Amino acid sequence: MERILWLYALPYDRYYPIVCFDERPCFLVGEEIDPLPLQSSRVRKEHYAYEKNGSCVLLAAIEPLMGKRMAQVYQQRTKKEYTLFCQALAAAYPKAKKIRLVPDNLNTHKASAFYENLPAAEAFALAQRFEFHYTPKSASWLNMIEIEFSAVSRQCLD
Repeated sequence: MERILWLYALPYDRYYPIVCFDERPCFLVGEEIDPLPLQSSRVRKEHYAYEKNGSCVLLAAIEPLMGKRMAQVYQQRTKKEYTLFCQALAAAYPKAKKIRLVPDNLNTHKASAFYENLPAAEAFALAQRFEFHYTPKSASWLNMIEIEFSAVSRQCLD
């Protein structure tokens, strides 16, 4: 925890940006029964029944000191999608010497994912672009992207 807090206290350095990363599963649902027409001075009424339309996963990152955000939606959350997202993240910071990445401890959030999905030289080059700072177990609340997910969930997805 102290290491993450120390990292957040560092001044901005464009050559060593601090980027928080995580993913959020999303369930795609539709209404089975249309809501009742809205009436003046009444609460909108909706039926609890819904139909399942599959699921997806939102992979997202935020650079807290600059407010820069990046997000991609995939059908599933595997090491392949993590690798693709990290490639896009590295491309978004072409001048960075190291991207200080703050992920949680999920098994897919490791540099080994690069080696499982890319040729060895390409995987090594991508791994060299990142400096990993994992949040402690049961402390994902230290990851600032979690705050973003909470805000999006409350304001947009409820």
